[in-house]
Amino acid sequence: MQIIENLKIKEKLYIEKLENGLTIMIIPKPGIQKKYIIWGTNYGSNDSKFIVPGEDNETEVPNGVAHFLEHKLFEQENGTNSLDTLTALGVNANAYTTNDHTAYLFESTDNFYEALDELMDYVQHPYFTDENVEKEKGIIGQEIKMYDDYPEWRVYLNTMQAMYHNNPIKIDITGTIETISKIDKEILYKCYKTFYHPSNMALVVCGDFKPDEILAQIKKRLIKNNNQGEIKRIYPEEPEDIVQEKIEQKLEVSQPLYTIGIKDNITKSEKENKNELVKKHIAIEILLNLLLGRSSNLYKELYNDSIIYGQPSLDYEFGKTYSHILISGQSTNPEEVYEKFKIEVEKMKENGINEEDFERIKKMVYGGYVREFNDVQDISRMFLADYFKGINSFDYIEEIDGIHLEYINQMLKDVFKKDNMVLSVVRN
Repeated sequence: MQIIENLKIKEKLYIEKLENGLTIMIIPKPGIQKKYIIWGTNYGSNDSKFIVPGEDNETEVPNGVAHFLEHKLFEQENGTNSLDTLTALGVNANAYTTNDHTAYLFESTDNFYEALDELMDYVQHPYFTDENVEKEKGIIGQEIKMYDDYPEWRVYLNTMQAMYHNNPIKIDITGTIETISKIDKEILYKCYKTFYHPSNMALVVCGDFKPDEILAQIKKRLIKNNNQGEIKRIYPEEPEDIVQEKIEQKLEVSQPLYTIGIKDNITKSEKENKNELVKKHIAIEILLNLLLGRSSNLYKELYNDSIIYGQPSLDYEFGKTYSHILISGQSTNPEEVYEKFKIEVEKMKENGINEEDFERIKKMVYGGYVREFNDVQDISRMFLADYFKGINSFDYIEEIDGIHLEYINQMLKDVFKKDNMVLSVVRN
């Protein structure tokens, strides 16, 4: 196993790439009671058009297949549901689908290896029939309808639709009633065979483990797989500009919800050098806190005037084909928050960033990174998501020291562009 040690936070990562292509990452936490395991595939809702290894023709599947597949994997041929089996063992089990990856996980203090048996059995043994696929369409259809009326989801998805012309990130992860109606067992088996191959997957385990022992336990539960070539993923071209600046929807909410989105574009050098992406991510996190964090002048002004009720969530999201900033919260006047945010950005560009403020926020952001290594769930999910982006999570700890004020000012000019900003609002 390759061992990567981060001396700053006194953590070790053990990595083993197996012959079948599966990457296993182990983060030992001696003395910790909780154990966490997450097994993910580099396959999300954005991957609806691809060329299967060994084939020449393009395959296109309906929107929502990755999420549908995640739901169906729990159902077993013997009539049991693996989620029920895991719950009966006393472990906290779940699964989720994102735009980029799908993951199956559990957290436990007891019965870890019994739960590991079940996890590694159901993920490796799909069971789809015409009957159980049709039944699932009704269940997922109800989920789609529920999210259609969920204000926090609508304000987010509307932001994506205002920013992106063609990128599949603007499409709901669950698909629509119409698109899931076209899913059948053949589509599910084809996508499973293509994307659930070990070479397209990674497994992260964190807890009080001896790396060699847990690795041996995982390996003996793996079924044999032949080597598979590269999956060619096909994504539409995306213009740099936004679709529309403002989007609004009426739903029942106590106070208006808003999201300010800023569409970014990952450069060629950032795609080729992942450390540049890490540095950019850190810089944007610092900038967002300087602009609208709890200690910022703009936050204090908006809060004291009762325009916002608490600190907005401040996020930078990026994947293979997209990157954007999201600022979300509740406000009595979302339009005023948006206009004042734009003014604050321009003021900061003109005046530059105060060095003392920069150093203070940089330390705060670093502290946040360190705290993530205290929780087995945070660690495991972080390493899995970063791995699929080509990043080692330790990189954030290493790169932050090299972030200087000059670089921050440059990122402010390059990323926080007025023409690429959108406002999404949900109100009564």
